[in-house]
Amino acid sequence: MSQRTLALPLLFSLLAGCAVGPDYVRPAPTLPDRFIGGTALGQRSATANAELVAWWTGFGDAQLARYVELALTQNLDLAQASARVAQARAGLGAANAALLPSGTLGGQAARAYQSVETPLGQVLNAQPGFDRYGNAYEANLGASWELDLFGGLRRGREAALADYQASEGGAAATRLTVAAQTADIYITLRGLQARLDVARRQVATQQDLLSKIHLLYGKGLATELQMHQAEGALAQVRASVPVLEAGEAAAMNALDVMLGAAPGAHRSELTAAGVIPIAPRIGATGSPGDLLRRRPDLIAAERRLAASNARIGVAMAEYYPKLSLGGTIGSATSVASGHLFTGGASQAAALLGLRWRLFDFGRIDAQIALAKGQDAELLAAYRLAALRATEDVENAFSALVKREEQAALLAQGEASLGRARGASFAAYQRGVVSLIEVLQADESLLRVADARVQAQTESARAAVSAFKALGGGWQAGPVEAVAIRSQ
Repeated sequence: MSQRTLALPLLFSLLAGCAVGPDYVRPAPTLPDRFIGGTALGQRSATANAELVAWWTGFGDAQLARYVELALTQNLDLAQASARVAQARAGLGAANAALLPSGTLGGQAARAYQSVETPLGQVLNAQPGFDRYGNAYEANLGASWELDLFGGLRRGREAALADYQASEGGAAATRLTVAAQTADIYITLRGLQARLDVARRQVATQQDLLSKIHLLYGKGLATELQMHQAEGALAQVRASVPVLEAGEAAAMNALDVMLGAAPGAHRSELTAAGVIPIAPRIGATGSPGDLLRRRPDLIAAERRLAASNARIGVAMAEYYPKLSLGGTIGSATSVASGHLFTGGASQAAALLGLRWRLFDFGRIDAQIALAKGQDAELLAAYRLAALRATEDVENAFSALVKREEQAALLAQGEASLGRARGASFAAYQRGVVSLIEVLQADESLLRVADARVQAQTESARAAVSAFKALGGGWQAGPVEAVAIRSQ
């Protein structure tokens, strides 16, 4: 860069007092006007409504609501997020302090014993009354201030503020994730317990069937083959129970960890099987564009983008000289401490500093290119995050509606197969059908009942995913509100 080319922006910046680098303009991702699945979602029939702020209360399960509230106060992921916010707040404080003058206060007292074997000592020793002991006292007050003529420090503060807002958004996103994961684990646990109940009821049914076949076999009315078939069917059903019990234990352990407790801490409360929570009605879903102002992870992504934009200005400010003012006032004496702060002991100094990376523009160019590359990366990440947020909502809406339809159809099928099973067993007792048909009816009934429970579980989990995707579960505090308004 030539001196003339450099002098023009230098003079302009001095006169205008503007910060170098691009001013931030919030991007506007291209999003649809409405959610595709919103129509079908509005046609659902639900017994309860849920507000986005505390959506977990809408499931009508007091234990679920209590665990979510407990997780929001004890979860260790939230503790880490709070620590990250504190770190970002400290960074903002440092950036603010860099714009202000700094002062130092120093003082010292020294006592020395002069050697008489040095040239200086020999001269002094020749003087009458020379005292080899000497004292020195000094006290100074200094101040320095870097003049932010070209806005590098202001851009740094702008970046630190955006980082702080991003950390606040990240903490809110962690809160939302913790609430959703806690509810999801709880619902999964209740679903596993319901499946266990189905499997155990089927075990009891198969045991009853085997007992009757044993009785018939003893009377010569059933064959050994039929008895072994019933025993095999019972063993097959029993084999599904340990797998479900292992899943139940894992879900309980995961829930304890979410609550910030050791595995097993809440097991006694969860052992008694409860019902699968029913998904409530989802009220105001807003539009995809509303996600940009409501989802904390998108707010955090946008603030990180703003910070990267400001860092371009920080890098560009290195093109220009750094000017600083400094001064020191104080008092020094080597006579006695009582002479300190007298007129004769006063001292002062003033300093005008200049630092300019005059022959380092190639490295500065590279730093600017790096900052611009990082900004472009975060811009693409923000746009992608906005699209994926919309995808999350659409997928959750679709899963909720379709899983509820599936559960309703499977409930009808379960009722029909239950009647068919009773009829087949009665026919078997009359000798009209074989035992195989009874066992097939049992297998079909177990499979449909298990699928119905899974569909109910997945529909409730899809509702949790929908609330999370919509950004429910938090309220903007002062810092987050500033970040939202900046959008």
